[in-house]
Amino acid sequence: MEILRKAYLFLLDTVQTFLIAAALFLVIYVFLFRPFEVLGDSMYPNFHDREYVLTNLISLRFASPKLGDVIVFKAPPDPDKDYIKRVIGVPGDTVMVKDGNVYLNGKILDESAFLKSSVKTYGGSFLKEGQAVAVPPNEYFVMGDNRNYSSDSREWGFVRSDEIIGISSFVYWPLNQMKLVKNPY
Repeated sequence: MEILRKAYLFLLDTVQTFLIAAALFLVIYVFLFRPFEVLGDSMYPNFHDREYVLTNLISLRFASPKLGDVIVFKAPPDPDKDYIKRVIGVPGDTVMVKDGNVYLNGKILDESAFLKSSVKTYGGSFLKEGQAVAVPPNEYFVMGDNRNYSSDSREWGFVRSDEIIGISSFVYWPLNQMKLVKNPY
């Protein structure tokens, strides 16, 4: 009888521990941080295919994304997918690409902190070469760091703030690529 009681208490304790861990995981996943897998080379060389990034959800409740933040959002061409890109223009900014450079509010944007000087940026279907666009309220203009291989705002336009999932904060896998994701500005 004593063995049955101990087995019952052990089982009860195990189930209780599992439920607490599951509840804690759920709270963290829904309200604080969410893992995201980088798929493709659109953010190369700063993020690599199959890297895992921890995305901060809570910061969006207190502040809007800023120029240079790397965000995860619902893909405008396919809302069932998530994309990861860098914020190039925030509400009220004017963005233009001309002669391989990005212009923000009429000045060449200094991207040297995350791009090599040899990287050139050209227009697309939405943002044509030499044409300026104003970023509307509650929307963002984003680009991948690998400009030649990125489907981004140059092709499909702005990202609405309600489509943004979070701001990328930490690369945690693979272990040899572990790093904080810093805003270059």
